[in-house]
Amino acid sequence: MAIGGADAARKQLESWTADYRHFPVCMAKTQMSFSADANANVKGAPSGYILNVHEVSLANGAGFVVAVCGDMMTMPGLPKLPSAEKINIDDNGKVSGLF
Repeated sequence: MAIGGADAARKQLESWTADYRHFPVCMAKTQMSFSADANANVKGAPSGYILNVHEVSLANGAGFVVAVCGDMMTMPGLPKLPSAEKINIDDNGKVSGLF
């Protein structure tokens, strides 16, 4: 579940507090700065900068909360059945079940 917008993210976190307050937080942001903007002139460790969280999601199975800052793409969850389960090699060496 992902919730977008700073106000919506705050409300969602407040509703999760009772059940998930012990979960660590994974920050999804640019690696270029403590800011959320990879193109900004705010590089390194700026002081007085406010990091805006635009979206939060719960990775309940993994046991953490994801805070998305800026325009970030996060990895999708994995399927219950791995693709490798559908791959087969017959007696003649022919491979089937690949993408």
